[in-house]
Amino acid sequence: MESITTARRTEDIALDLLKFVAAQANVGSKGAGSTGFGVTATTKPEDQVTYLLELYARCRQAVEAPGSSK
Repeated sequence: MESITTARRTEDIALDLLKFVAAQANVGSKGAGSTGFGVTATTKPEDQVTYLLELYARCRQAVEAPGSSK
C-alpha cells in the first residue's frame, strides 16, 4: 500500500511543479510568454496539449530522479 501512496505523492508533486513552471512561462495562457519560453499564442491547441504532456513527463522525471528521495 505504501508504494501506491508514494507513487501518488510523486504524481502530485510533479503536477504542482508543472503548474508552477507553466505559470512562470505563461504556457497555456492566451498571451505570448514574456519569458521567451513556452508556447506562443499562435500555437495550435493540440500542440499546446502535447507540450504540456511532455513538460509533465519531464517534471515526473525530475521528481523521481535518483537522489531526490530521502
